[in-house]
Amino acid sequence: MAKKEMTYAESMAQIEKILARFRNEEMDVDSLAAEVKRATELIAGCKSRLRKAEEEVSKILES
Repeated sequence: MAKKEMTYAESMAQIEKILARFRNEEMDVDSLAAEVKRATELIAGCKSRLRKAEEEVSKILES
């Protein structure tokens, strides 16, 4: 079964949860690296979606 791709909003919500756990010191050292890696992946996905949307809007405005 194919993995469902997260929406931009879902990704941002997960990033915010990770940041909240970090700020509230709810993250232990053992999970810190994994959480940072996950946040980095989510951020990269959000940047990609934003670039794609920007390109699409630019094409629409050019036509």
